Amino acid sequence: MPTKAELVVDARCGTGESPVWSIAEEALYWVDIPGRALHRWSAAGHVLWVTDEMPACIAPRADAPGSWLAGMESGLFTITPQGDGLVESKRLAEVNHAMPAMRFNDGRCDRQGRFWAGTMLMDMAAGARVGRVYRFDKNGAAPSVQLQDFIVPNGLGFSPDGRAMYLSDSHPSVQTIWAFDYDTETGTASNRRVFVDMNPLPGRPDGAAVDADGCYWICGNDAGLVHRFTPQGKLDRSLEVPVRKPAMCAFGGPKLDILFVTSIRPGGDLSDQPLAGGLFALRPGVQGIPEPLFGG
Repeated sequence: MPTKAELVVDARCGTGESPVWSIAEEALYWVDIPGRALHRWSAAGHVLWVTDEMPACIAPRADAPGSWLAGMESGLFTITPQGDGLVESKRLAEVNHAMPAMRFNDGRCDRQGRFWAGTMLMDMAAGARVGRVYRFDKNGAAPSVQLQDFIVPNGLGFSPDGRAMYLSDSHPSVQTIWAFDYDTETGTASNRRVFVDMNPLPGRPDGAAVDADGCYWICGNDAGLVHRFTPQGKLDRSLEVPVRKPAMCAFGGPKLDILFVTSIRPGGDLSDQPLAGGLFALRPGVQGIPEPLFGG
């Protein structure tokens, strides 16, 4: 189905990430990692709040409406927007990174409300395989390392029934998406296999979403595309956005039939992509799935 991306907010995010649609508020939240900001867009307009550390991934909390679980630099936090343009932050768990100068990257909840998130060295060009993927449960135990040996873990997603997990590595030397069998009772991933090798395809795999048909949508960073893959790993379609670096996508809107796409605003000449860092929306003709709440 033909579709054209429309600009929603000219947010100019350094790295716009982790869009999440709030059904209760009919609003989209996302973060700007280097900008240290939590953004919100709704019919009423666009607002943002400044955070203490760089936020990379967020999930709404089931036990505290209006608050978010956030993977940041030093660990996992609860952040709550305040009226003064700041957030109230409470660190829930510190993470002992493999090296200095690391932070969280992509993350989201599984269908049962467990939070999964990966870490990376901020100097992506170093190509250091020190990234780990953690799981954080609502029981308050420390985040546990589930997977490791990644450079830039990304593209976390879960099938509609929760029994398949997807994960990518965005680094130019990897550019691979894997699928796992996922045990919904224990929250463990197994039987890792290549889902899509994106090296021959346009764009590096970045943030992702899964639709109600079980298809996997992932941003093709550097190519200005969002790809849709079937559950069998077949490329179904590719949709264009007017910037080179789409970062992550999420379904939203009253019918969950709008695909929102965040993006990156790199340095240098942007005369050919002045809207880089903006939030965009497409209507791909399919519906998404409500995002699980942490601890829900």
